[in-house]
Amino acid sequence: MIQLFHSHRRAFSSIAAEAELGPSQLQLLMSIKPERAAPMSELADALYCDASYITSLVDKLEARGLLERRPSPGDRRVKLIALTPEGEAMRAQLMQRVFQPPSSIAALSEADRNALRDILTRALADAPAA
Repeated sequence: MIQLFHSHRRAFSSIAAEAELGPSQLQLLMSIKPERAAPMSELADALYCDASYITSLVDKLEARGLLERRPSPGDRRVKLIALTPEGEAMRAQLMQRVFQPPSSIAALSEADRNALRDILTRALADAPAA
């Protein structure tokens, strides 16, 4: 599992670099749903990092026109982060690439891929929420 994770991590970093993003920037883009702006604190939790680091990532992605800050309707102290139309398009393209299975998984038969999916789904059923 660890070897598979590390091989996919290299591919993830490569996909990010091709888009002129850092891996954390790509992870942040993937964490924001197109239909829902998210508070920075929620994004920091999703990326397991400090809110000040999210601010830095948002600054860079906002400068590229991929994200925008919006005031929260319920609390003006809170800034919501939303994808711009350009950010949505880039996110969709990158998500498609990121979620392509590694070649070692793609080479398995359909029956084996389905079995692996089912086994991992059961293994994750009791795992703490990410």
